[in-house]
Amino acid sequence: MKKRVLIVDDIRIIREKLKEIFKELGFEFAGEASDGDSAVNLYRELKPDLVTMDIVMPGKSGTDALREIIETDPDAKVIIITTLGQENVIIEALENGAAEFVVKPFTKIEIKKAVKKIFNE
Repeated sequence: MKKRVLIVDDIRIIREKLKEIFKELGFEFAGEASDGDSAVNLYRELKPDLVTMDIVMPGKSGTDALREIIETDPDAKVIIITTLGQENVIIEALENGAAEFVVKPFTKIEIKKAVKKIFNE
């Protein structure tokens, strides 16, 4: 069975690029969200195998959404995707349960490496 991914980013072009990459990696697209509240609700509804989470979004931040997802499911697998210069945010996200992080602008290779680490492939 294919692994399912939920993509969370407030920028549509980034969501589209991630969709392409995950499709190439053999993932099934579970859903997408453009803000933290939607991300948490969709995670609870869809129960994806993996989430990509932007940090800076309108409304609830990716960090807060990550915390709520981990509270709901301590085994949730979340890749934080954020811009360079956000080291303190990355550390906070990892402390709050993120499995891995990737810095924007990202490449398919960086996403693939993060996925392999998470799923021990």
